[in-house]
Amino acid sequence: MIRALRSQACRIAPVAFLATGVLVAVPSLAETAKKGPSVTLDDAKVDEKKPVEEVKPAALDEQPDEAKKDEKKPVDGPSTGLSVLDRMGADLPALPAEKPFTGKVDDAYGAFQRGHYLTAMELALPRAQLGDPAAQTLVAEILDRGLGVKRDRKQALFWYEQAANGGDPTGMFKYAILLMERSASPTDRKKADELMKKSADLGNASAQFNYAQVLVADSPGDKGLRDALPYYEKSAEQGIADAQYAVAQIYVNLKDLPEEKTKRAREWLVRAARAGFDTAQLDLGMWLVNGTAGDRDYDTGFKWMKRAADGGNVVAQSKLAQLYIHAIGTRPDPIEAGKWFVLVRRAGLNDPSLEDFYLGLTDEQQKAAITAANKYRSGS
Repeated sequence: MIRALRSQACRIAPVAFLATGVLVAVPSLAETAKKGPSVTLDDAKVDEKKPVEEVKPAALDEQPDEAKKDEKKPVDGPSTGLSVLDRMGADLPALPAEKPFTGKVDDAYGAFQRGHYLTAMELALPRAQLGDPAAQTLVAEILDRGLGVKRDRKQALFWYEQAANGGDPTGMFKYAILLMERSASPTDRKKADELMKKSADLGNASAQFNYAQVLVADSPGDKGLRDALPYYEKSAEQGIADAQYAVAQIYVNLKDLPEEKTKRAREWLVRAARAGFDTAQLDLGMWLVNGTAGDRDYDTGFKWMKRAADGGNVVAQSKLAQLYIHAIGTRPDPIEAGKWFVLVRRAGLNDPSLEDFYLGLTDEQQKAAITAANKYRSGS
């Protein structure tokens, strides 16, 4: 089993997830440093914008006589550009003073964020060659993803390693991931685990989540979950939806946790669901219907289940059909239930209870369900 862990690349439960990948050998330091990626800058000049001519609103041809006599009297019709506050005679509030930025401006990252990848490379590469860990990570990212330059995994691996050795948490995390993909040797795995932990301890949210996964994989059961929980919690606090889901599941399944933690289980699941994690949406729907970690709420549970089903979660589609059958959080709708059954079967999931329900429908209802499923699949 190859324990190559990626953050946000796939959705997982709080157990070890797998990824495979192949990377060629790392180039030698001297060779890569000498060659380096050639960089050219070809930024197009932006033409100055021409001033926009002022366009006066067209006059109202058919105003009432009273309006023509009294210009101050408002006339019904399209807005002429006055805001509500203008009409009330109130001045607009002044904008709050912008706080001065006292930090160091990174022009290379600024160019990267704007999508000017060649500019980012040209600005970051000299700094990277001089040993700047953050710049080394940026160069590696551009090369690894082939952003504006030809993708080069060998040089990306080299620069990630330099960034990791220089103490950059993101570089450590990325290099650990590539090590896990490149080799299954015990030496590389041990080095990857050490880098992942170091990056996690330095506050990298993705590394925190992935190192928690490593701990769970190394020690299945309660011990692994207890060891991993602090890292899941730190990652969850930084907004990683997978970690938020993991925290929610651990809080309701691990015994002897403090009450202040178990009371927050549903809160963490809601956060993960709101972030778009479809498995969290499915579980939240079930928790609300069943009253897990809180009160029952059929209506809200139905809405979350439908959201997960509409997102393509096949298990949620199967559960949603049951909610329509039993009128839980919604009105009974045999056609809609049949539609979701058809979609579930087409996706390869077999639910005997749903099949029995579908076979009990009339021929007209079955045809209507199939038609609804066909329209849903075609996006109409």
